[in-house]
Amino acid sequence: MHHGSGRMLASKWVKTAALLSNRQIAEHIPATRILSPGNLRGMLALYGMVVIKPIRGAGGHGVIKVTKHRSRYSAKYMTRTRTFGSFGALYRHLGRIRRRRVYLIQKGIHLATIGGRPIDYRVKFVKVGARWQFRSMVGRLARRGLFVTNLCRGGSQLTAAQGISRSLSPRLVGVKKRQMRHLTHVATGILERRFPGIGQLGYDYGIDRRGHIWILEVNTRPQ
Repeated sequence: MHHGSGRMLASKWVKTAALLSNRQIAEHIPATRILSPGNLRGMLALYGMVVIKPIRGAGGHGVIKVTKHRSRYSAKYMTRTRTFGSFGALYRHLGRIRRRRVYLIQKGIHLATIGGRPIDYRVKFVKVGARWQFRSMVGRLARRGLFVTNLCRGGSQLTAAQGISRSLSPRLVGVKKRQMRHLTHVATGILERRFPGIGQLGYDYGIDRRGHIWILEVNTRPQ
């Protein structure tokens, strides 16, 4: 299969459900639900912070961070944060942003940071002939004031080694890169069995402040 071709899977929910079928990989996937008032209330009660994102979409478009602190709620969209005194007011606000699109809720991950800016990692894995090959592994540092790291949103790119070294520790560079490569191999095997014909995958990994690796998203049309 040539680079740049292959089956496309737009739904984040379908890919997440497939990966959750594997116990080893499931430990690396944040709790995920379809957005509904009950699911959002429950997840905020459990985690205090969640990220909601369109089930289809890329580039950080429409992604909102929602937090609950005591009886108040806040929603951060792009650079703007709005605060609400009731769940109803929060949910109406989210409805205006999402405009009837189906959304997912994901447990919020407290990513490791560099200078207060969150960083995550994009690993590009491409099928060439019968074999999968790593094309790149890079860090993406959020623009100051934003929580999404996408380069099209002003994030800056650095090597994975620089990102791990500066956000966690130089000692962890080798082990974290190996773990991401291992998770990529295992997850790709699951996805390829479930969805024959995929030819390229972009994995978005987050590493939290304790060093645990999370699969935040998998794209079949990685930029």
